[in-house]
Amino acid sequence: MPPRPRFDRRAPVRELPNINDRINYPKLRVVDADGTQLGVISREEALEVAKDRELDLVLVSEKADPPVCRIMNYGKYKFEQEKKAKEAKKKSHQTEVKEVKMRYKIDQHDYDVRIGHAIRFLKAGDKVKCTVIFRGREIQHTALAETLLRRMAKDLEEQAEIQQSPKREGRNMIMFLTPRKTPLIKKDKEDSTPKRAVRTISATPPPPGPKKLTTKTKAE
Repeated sequence: MPPRPRFDRRAPVRELPNINDRINYPKLRVVDADGTQLGVISREEALEVAKDRELDLVLVSEKADPPVCRIMNYGKYKFEQEKKAKEAKKKSHQTEVKEVKMRYKIDQHDYDVRIGHAIRFLKAGDKVKCTVIFRGREIQHTALAETLLRRMAKDLEEQAEIQQSPKREGRNMIMFLTPRKTPLIKKDKEDSTPKRAVRTISATPPPPGPKKLTTKTKAE
């Protein structure tokens, strides 16, 4: 017996749709393009009706007795089904965990790059694992690593909220961020404090007016 090949290099067999001449059942229950029941007719009659309408005869239920076919534009039907499948795939996005790695001595340019990556991951609906890596004696500076992670959480507060606070894990310190569900509302102390009308009083008294002349009458 010859040994089995390690890899099967044959092209995969494509499953062709059961339409038109590929339908081999002698009797079919046919539904017209507008939903009208044409009843049980022969395969040749069904193909003739589809040909007259310039449409396709498509097998929709093979297990029925007799099998059910529908007259339709198969190319348009296939396009709509693929479009629905793509939309359903977009809606059923599975949340993944993306990781952003850095050192606690990271420079500003590299830090901005990590922030950009995190924003892209968060906008895609994924969680972000922020990891600070320690090497050698750098493990002594966990406080600096925690400060860096807190800074990152602050810079990303409009897009994310902290799911897990900075925590040491082996020779790393990690923090988990999750996409923010509700928009962040920043409160300005000056705007939030009600302004009161202030009455200003002049420090200098008003200039004196003209003196009134009074006449005194001497009593007799």
